[in-house]
Amino acid sequence: MTVRRLDPVLVDRIAAGEVIERPAAAVKELVENAIDAGARAIAVTIQGGGRELIRVVDDGAGMTPDDLELAVDRHATSKLPDGDLFAIDTLGFRGEALPSIGSVARLSIATRRRDAAQGSGLVVEAGEKGVVRPVAAAPGTRIEVSDLFIFTPARLKFLKSDRAEAQAVSEMLRRLAIAHPEIRFSLEGEHISAFDWPAEPIGEEGLLRRLGRALGRDFPENALRIDAEREGFRISGFAGLPTFHRGTSAGVHLSVNGRPVRDKLLLSAVRGAYADVVPSDRHPVLFLDIGCDPRSVDVNVHPAKSEVRFRDPALVRGLVVSGLKAALAAAGHRATTTGGARTLDAFRAVLSMGGSGNAIPRPSFPQAPGWNAPAPFPSSAPQSGFSDFGAPSADARAHLAEPSADALDRPLGAARAQVHETYIVAQTREGVVIVDQHAAHERLVYERLKAERARDGIARQPLLLPEVVELDPVDADRLIAAGSELESLGLVLESFGPGAVLVREAPSQLAGGNLQRLVRDVADALAEHGTAGSLERRLDHVLATMACHNSVRAGRRMRPEEMDALLREMEITPNSGQCNHGRPTYVELKLSDIEKLFGRR
Repeated sequence: MTVRRLDPVLVDRIAAGEVIERPAAAVKELVENAIDAGARAIAVTIQGGGRELIRVVDDGAGMTPDDLELAVDRHATSKLPDGDLFAIDTLGFRGEALPSIGSVARLSIATRRRDAAQGSGLVVEAGEKGVVRPVAAAPGTRIEVSDLFIFTPARLKFLKSDRAEAQAVSEMLRRLAIAHPEIRFSLEGEHISAFDWPAEPIGEEGLLRRLGRALGRDFPENALRIDAEREGFRISGFAGLPTFHRGTSAGVHLSVNGRPVRDKLLLSAVRGAYADVVPSDRHPVLFLDIGCDPRSVDVNVHPAKSEVRFRDPALVRGLVVSGLKAALAAAGHRATTTGGARTLDAFRAVLSMGGSGNAIPRPSFPQAPGWNAPAPFPSSAPQSGFSDFGAPSADARAHLAEPSADALDRPLGAARAQVHETYIVAQTREGVVIVDQHAAHERLVYERLKAERARDGIARQPLLLPEVVELDPVDADRLIAAGSELESLGLVLESFGPGAVLVREAPSQLAGGNLQRLVRDVADALAEHGTAGSLERRLDHVLATMACHNSVRAGRRMRPEEMDALLREMEITPNSGQCNHGRPTYVELKLSDIEKLFGRR
């Protein structure tokens, strides 16, 4: 076969397959053009998931008739004035979006500059460019794309349902709106939740308000400010507390110089920073912007511009991990406010169902005595509604030990009782705190071990009688192979024949613990974590397993002074708001909410 040049319209349709693979991609390109044009308000309307209609209206700079005629030609752009691909400071730069869309749909553009008396209009259909004509238009640009992919029917077969495509458009626009809170964004259409987010003032306060609209109204009060800088790179934004997590990574929002990205390097850095505090099957909620010199990052490495390549990826990853970890550590014992809300919702559900799935029975009273009859003395027997709750396990009741004013003013309050030998009930000035004693102490021991390791190594204690632990031969080999790592954690093992190891020394913190069970759990932890990941992550994983063995177990009765000591240590320990597995260590119930629960407010 002879070599020939492809028809220009066919070339545009091939390019459209790379740039415009679905309606959300078309909306992204058009909205990015609006942002680059200096728009302060962008309105998007879609029909049929974006296949029937996409309308983007902005109040940006607009175009002259000559610019409009040239804008729909392939590789025509106003965004590379000096042709330097290594200093791109705009979202768009290739000049492919409009001609690609025009080759697979009907494209109509009306635009007007603010200093122009009238606007200009142009229609492109199936790659055929019409004539620029005078039209009535407001300042800015209005673009309508109808019948997307009508000229490439095969592409339509690969699209999902209208609902799925509409949701993709909504998600994409939300990401752009989060990265540019100073711009008003609105979205209307079928199969989506319409929104109209006003422009916010530039700064942290405006960004946090926009994040509250996009990530949920609970996010601002459960967010940590992030601001770190190193060697020309700066990360800024807000990250959710570890216990404020979700089931998918949809809540992770990242941008580079205002460009939303889903970059593997950055996503890996976020996972690494939260690995110690969020369950492995959950994901944090956050927004981070990485600011840098445009020459330090290549944005021209992906057809959809959703990935980037940094000149020094290790530096950027380290900055993201250290910046997030520092903020999480500074948060100390903080846990999400939503924990108390969920607890109150559970109480309300029980009360509304009468505790057993039926309506609350009305109590039956005996015939009332005369008004001047002496009142019967209250019975000392427990009320029937509380018979299953259990008596306090610890003798810290209010009438026996009045808490000090200082303890009540502490963030976690003063211990008042222990129920079911598992939960500590504490009183604060503003409400009640319920602490899971095992989860809390597990985190405290873990942080203690990590601090020891970082300072001068974990102190270990030789065993008077070394203990033999029999295992599966594969697990035994795995433990011996990780011997040097385990020794740095205070656990010294030797091979003791096939399928057995000998424990010579153990961490001092774990003295008196069940070494048989500890060694087996460490073997399981090594098997689960494998050899992937950094040495530090492997060590942390094993340390978390060790900490679990020396923590206060559920079912252990604690003295009042022990409970108070646990609360005070939680208040000064980093990450103590969640256990090593990412579960909350306590919930706080505000007095005002409890009063509402009982109809006092």
